[in-house]
Amino acid sequence: MGNTMLTLEDCIAYCDLTEEEVLAIAEHEHMPEMAAIAYGQYLLRKDEGAAQIFKIVVEDIRSSQDRGDREHVQTLLHVLHHFVRAHPDAAPDQHPWHTIL
Repeated sequence: MGNTMLTLEDCIAYCDLTEEEVLAIAEHEHMPEMAAIAYGQYLLRKDEGAAQIFKIVVEDIRSSQDRGDREHVQTLLHVLHHFVRAHPDAAPDQHPWHTIL
């Protein structure tokens, strides 16, 4: 009987999030990727949890915009697009960049 270690990729394969979504959660929450997998799974099982993940990614996008990191903004926009396709209930009724005057 040998030691079997689960890798990050193994854990992601068993969760309902992509690696990029996990990395966005890890970035936002300042936590290791393995913890972000568990936290993301926890959120997806809560009412409004998918919406919370949506907000996390939007906040990461805004933070990247503030830093002028256009490449990361593009990456996160793709992450957000994929997340909403996989979890349509996460999308708010109003676009997150729309401002009410």
